[in-house]
Amino acid sequence: MSMGVAMAQTASNNPAQPGQGNTNSQQRVNASSTSNTTASNATERDAKQMATVTVQGTSLSLGGGLMSVQTAPKAVSTITRDAIEKASPGSNFTQLIGTIPGVNAATDDVTGLANGHYSMRGYDSSDIGMSVNGAPITDTGSYSVYATEYGDSENMGDITVLQGIPDIDMPDSGASGGHIGWATIDPSHQGGVDFTQTFGNNDYRRTFVRLNTGDLGPVRSWVSFSDNSANMWRGAGDLRVTKVDGKSVWTIDDNNSISASLQYSRQSNLEYDSLSKAQEAQYGYFYNYNTQWIPLSGLSGSALKSAATTDESFYALHTNPYASYMFSMDGEFKLTDSIHLSVIPYFWYGDGGGGGGSLAQESDSPINKYLYANIDLNGNGSVTNSTKTAFSGGTVYSYSSALTYRPGVLAKFNQDFGMDNSLEYGFWYERSRKSQAEQFGLVDPNTGIPGDIWGNNSLLVYPTGGAVQKFYDEYTTTELKKGFVTDNWTPNDYWTFVAGVSYLYATRTGFSYDYPGSTTQTFANFNNNWHKFLPMAGIKFQLDEHNQFYIGSGKTFRVPSNTAAILDALAGVNNSAPEMSWNTDLGWRYYGDAVSANVDLYHSNYFNKQEVGYNPTNNDEIYTTIPHMDMRGFNGELSWKFAKDWNVYTSYTYTQAKIRGDLDGGPYDSNNGDGPGIYPTNGKTMPDTARNIGNLSVSYDNTHYWATINARATSSLYGDYMNTESVGGFTTFNFSTGYRFSDWNSFFTSPYLKLNLDNLANHRAFTYVSSAPILSSAAVGKALNLYNSTAYYGLLQPRTYMVTFGVSFR
Repeated sequence: MSMGVAMAQTASNNPAQPGQGNTNSQQRVNASSTSNTTASNATERDAKQMATVTVQGTSLSLGGGLMSVQTAPKAVSTITRDAIEKASPGSNFTQLIGTIPGVNAATDDVTGLANGHYSMRGYDSSDIGMSVNGAPITDTGSYSVYATEYGDSENMGDITVLQGIPDIDMPDSGASGGHIGWATIDPSHQGGVDFTQTFGNNDYRRTFVRLNTGDLGPVRSWVSFSDNSANMWRGAGDLRVTKVDGKSVWTIDDNNSISASLQYSRQSNLEYDSLSKAQEAQYGYFYNYNTQWIPLSGLSGSALKSAATTDESFYALHTNPYASYMFSMDGEFKLTDSIHLSVIPYFWYGDGGGGGGSLAQESDSPINKYLYANIDLNGNGSVTNSTKTAFSGGTVYSYSSALTYRPGVLAKFNQDFGMDNSLEYGFWYERSRKSQAEQFGLVDPNTGIPGDIWGNNSLLVYPTGGAVQKFYDEYTTTELKKGFVTDNWTPNDYWTFVAGVSYLYATRTGFSYDYPGSTTQTFANFNNNWHKFLPMAGIKFQLDEHNQFYIGSGKTFRVPSNTAAILDALAGVNNSAPEMSWNTDLGWRYYGDAVSANVDLYHSNYFNKQEVGYNPTNNDEIYTTIPHMDMRGFNGELSWKFAKDWNVYTSYTYTQAKIRGDLDGGPYDSNNGDGPGIYPTNGKTMPDTARNIGNLSVSYDNTHYWATINARATSSLYGDYMNTESVGGFTTFNFSTGYRFSDWNSFFTSPYLKLNLDNLANHRAFTYVSSAPILSSAAVGKALNLYNSTAYYGLLQPRTYMVTFGVSFR
């Protein structure tokens, strides 16, 4: 499959590039123009072989853009621009991939302003790699991805999901369960301004503007700005996000180009509180953090302590401020007739975190005692020494923050050896620095408003020395080195053989203070490294222009998180064994005139999944592991163009994710006769893993008017590893429609109206497990003398609507 194959998926939405239609072996797929880079090492024979299939798939617009032609010998799915432009305008990538087989995605807010939650084949999001324009965006420490940070849907070209086996050249150190990537659209050759305005319920307002420069000699660019805001549908507060994206392409000649991309985001959000089943039953479906602040001045003793404790849950303290930017480049160069070079340097910066409430006490002592301060915390005009019998203090703002600097570079060569063989080889290097801390700030005792939600000013300090009071202060340097090589051999028009290996070497060094500056300060440092060879292989048999059969298998690896390294260092143990998976896909693809289908059977052996345990002896969290997990299942999708302008798309996911072996939750507490101990989890199902997920979409599009209705059914979820608690399955219905007007004149072009309705039936449901304990049931815990804790869930937003108007000025 050549560049012409992959680019055809978005050819109807982006202007053709010079030479795009050729099958020249040097004209490779590049990560800045399409997220589907599985064909970057295709041979010339493979490119010519797949040309007919690609033309058929493009002419059908498979599944209204929810399905694409694929050729890799492993599971892969791509959402194209055709589907993205019909979705809710503020959607982030977690919402857009919800129909892809193998993916279970949910969000707290359909505006796309509250990030998202996703898992894949039983792997949670921290086990899945993520990139934008070929550059990694997973958190360097925890592997989390905060979807709201990245881009506006108007700028997304396509999104590709590798459900089990990442490409061997991808910049991943934590992708034991697959990879997700998306690419921004290339700049237009014509200058102008694109404008959209959206309104919706919960006072949702969104303005998007994109300036296109058109061709300025060999360079063309765009830069966009969006302002997004909405009231939270549960509780009080709002969500506010500003984004700036940009992209430039310098076409040096038909064989050489350089692109540059920027994604910037600044958000000043409040948080949705995940609820337990008991909380939802007691407080109702629309409960969030407390909306009323209890003024502290005038209170004393037990009344003051009770009010200050209740005020810890005041909504204005539970913040999520964050600012980040990703700058990346992509250089594509033809070095010789048979060698192509791709270079992707990048720099990622992020600063922000999450807020909450804590309790601090007043004291005029010069001793630096943790969460004691010589400050009037309750607004009564004086500092009163707090005692066990006479509390004096107040609520303070606890702010967990992270500051990250992440430079890196990915470079690879593609070398052709005749028509039937192509070799890809290269390296990835990154050295990131991450500072993390939880510090405390002052709160107005009469209103509950923190002095500075970003934690830069108005801070709680120690009496001697004036140091800021912190729960922890951590610093980690992570160095990643990866080399890789892949060979693609197509001996004839029927067979494709792919084999490769990568070697990843990772080092985490750093230190951690608990209660720094206090009389109870502790310190630990760490210097850990992990390294693995990661092989992969695949075979594809192309029976004819319609049918493909494939099998692929690969070993994946996840470097332990920095939190695992830090907690183990503080506890004086070393439990941070790396996660590792063997993933295998066996599948069939069919691309026909009216019907196209993709069927995939998979099996994964997943070892050493990291979980948090507890040591009651010293009251420390430690990292432990699930020794073995066995995941297997079925993924399928089908597109049927049953009449002119009509299309049906359906996908189905069956997942069986079983724990093999018992889970060591930490040392048994012999003093109390209970404790973490060994939990009998053997044979249990992984929490937050739906066994059955089905999607059905019916769409109509006659180039002017379009409409889509889709249904999604999700089966029940376990809330804990012991499977003592679960939430029921649910079904949602969504509807989208729009009208594309003809150009009003040569200046006002491509006007359109769009309506998006989510959760038509106004259904209520728990949609995902936000926090899964090992054991939830108190009764089971008592019977087994094991600790139990509460499971918490995200909630499905009630019916929402969004109305969007868009126009371009040329």
